[in-house]
Amino acid sequence: MKHSASALVLFLLTPLLAASPGFAQQPGEDPLAQHVFPPELVMKHAPEIGIDDKQRAAIKEVVQRSQAKFLDSQWDLQAEAEKMVKLLQASPVDEGAVLAQADRIMDLERQIKKTQLALLVRIKNLLTDTQKAKLQELRAKR
Repeated sequence: MKHSASALVLFLLTPLLAASPGFAQQPGEDPLAQHVFPPELVMKHAPEIGIDDKQRAAIKEVVQRSQAKFLDSQWDLQAEAEKMVKLLQASPVDEGAVLAQADRIMDLERQIKKTQLALLVRIKNLLTDTQKAKLQELRAKR
């Protein structure tokens, strides 16, 4: 049942941006990725870009706060997905209940994406222009 719930969550949480006008992209391409820096990238290159102790502590703090939110949201999402599976196993299926449950699942997904974007923006705002430029160079070399 957990496998079914996970598959359902993955299906329901497929990004819809690709279908939106103005967001044309190649499959697998993230249109936002080139404008932000994930914490792993920043910390991997911390010595090269000159991250100081104050920046390191601030990045660590925003990552820890975000991780706590992610964990809560993941557990909530799993519980809601299991509810969806139960609704879909009924015969007949209550369409209204399924669509309401889908709304709850998609609201959680929206919250997760918003938390992820907030994390990336906060990290970017902690970096100097020189550090951002150096990270862009390092990312381009990969």
